[in-house]
Amino acid sequence: MAKDVIIPLDFASAQEAFAFLSLFPAGEKPFVKIGMELFYAEGPAVAREIKARGHRLFLDLKLHDIPNTVKKAMISLRNLDVDICNLHAAGAGEMMRAALEGLTRPDGTHPLLIAVTQLTSTSQAQMNGELRIPGTVEETVLAYAQNAKSCGLDGIVCSPLEVPGVKAAFGTEFLTVTPGVRFADSETDDQSRIATPAKARQLGSDYIVVGRPITAAADPLAAYRRAMRAFLGDAS
Repeated sequence: MAKDVIIPLDFASAQEAFAFLSLFPAGEKPFVKIGMELFYAEGPAVAREIKARGHRLFLDLKLHDIPNTVKKAMISLRNLDVDICNLHAAGAGEMMRAALEGLTRPDGTHPLLIAVTQLTSTSQAQMNGELRIPGTVEETVLAYAQNAKSCGLDGIVCSPLEVPGVKAAFGTEFLTVTPGVRFADSETDDQSRIATPAKARQLGSDYIVVGRPITAAADPLAAYRRAMRAFLGDAS
C-alpha cells in the first residue's frame, strides 16, 4: 500500500483552493482533501474539477445519520470519482453497511470507505466526561475499527498514536488515515492527539493528513515537501 501525505483544502472558496494548488509545479499533484467548508460552499463541481486536474481526492464529509439517509447520500457521491469517502463509526453497523451499499457503483467498484473513530481534537478526558464513553481512547478506537471492518469498510480515521494497535489487531491492509500530524516546531492548534510526520511513519500510518502546517506556512510547497520527506523516510 502506497503511503502519502494528504493536504486538506480547508478554504472558503474554490478560487482560494485553486490559488493554493497553483503553487505546485505542473508535475507535482498532491493528494488533497475536501471537507465540509469547501464542499458546502462550492458543491460537487469543485470535486470534479480537482479530479480533472489530476489530483487524488479524499472527500471528508463524515456522514452520520440514519442508514437510509446515508445510503442515499452515498449514491449521490459515488460518481464523483473520488478516491476516499468517510463516515462516523458512531453511526453503527447498519448505517455503515448501508453506506457501503450506496457507495458501490453498478459495476461493483467503489471509492475507499473509511470510518472516523474519535476525532484527533478529542482528548481522553473529553471522551470520558463529555461523550460518556468509558475506557481509553485506544480501546474505543479498536472497538470502532472492529465494527468498521466487520461491515466491509476499508479502514478508519484515527490518530497516529492508535495505529500500532489497529494494525496488530486487523492487519497491515486495513487502512489508517491519520490527522493530527504536526511538525515538531508547529503549533498544535485545536489538536489533542498528535504526532510528527516521522513519528507517524514509525507508528505505521498509511496516510497522514497535514493541514495548517502546510496551508498556513510561509512557503506551502516547501512545507509539503518537508512533510513528504519526513513521512516517506528521507528525513527526520
